[in-house]
Amino acid sequence: MIEFNYPEGATPLDPDEVEGLLLTHITTRGELDRWEQDNILEAKAWLDKTRPSDILNEKFIKRLHKRMFGNVWKWAGQFRQSDKNIGGSSHQIPMSIRSLCDDTVLWLELRDESPDLIAVRFHHRLVSIHPFPNGNGRHAREMANLFLKNMLKHPEFTWGSKNLSDAENIRNQYIESLQSADNGDYKPLLAFVRT
Repeated sequence: MIEFNYPEGATPLDPDEVEGLLLTHITTRGELDRWEQDNILEAKAWLDKTRPSDILNEKFIKRLHKRMFGNVWKWAGQFRQSDKNIGGSSHQIPMSIRSLCDDTVLWLELRDESPDLIAVRFHHRLVSIHPFPNGNGRHAREMANLFLKNMLKHPEFTWGSKNLSDAENIRNQYIESLQSADNGDYKPLLAFVRT
């Protein structure tokens, strides 16, 4: 069985979720990270080929998660069934996702905010809902970039210009900027996404 050492701010998996690991040969966190990253690269190739624009719905949100993690986890693309240290009750996830998508459509119609602020608000809310057992940050960052690129025709975010899983200082900046957004201050997150 793999020994999970979670980085600061990561959401621990429940034992039932750990049982969903498809790759039984994995024994370290580093091996798991590599397999997940390979799966994410496959998903990005699929996104580049298909260029989806109908992304503000539960079906696509689940589909992208499945594409990003489906070679590694049985539960990829399925909303979490347990409560976590972040996000609301697992029973509220479908309603929260619908509300987020509806709100985002409204923000687009109103055009009162910059594309970056709309995408940052979307990303923050999706991370806060924490719909999946694992991969929520990576998934929400990819969703925000898709939203910018395919819907708003705007440049993608750089997210600190590093892999947030590997760079502890950058990851801490990201988490701190999300915490500021939790309190209604989006300035640190807006600065972070373009560094």
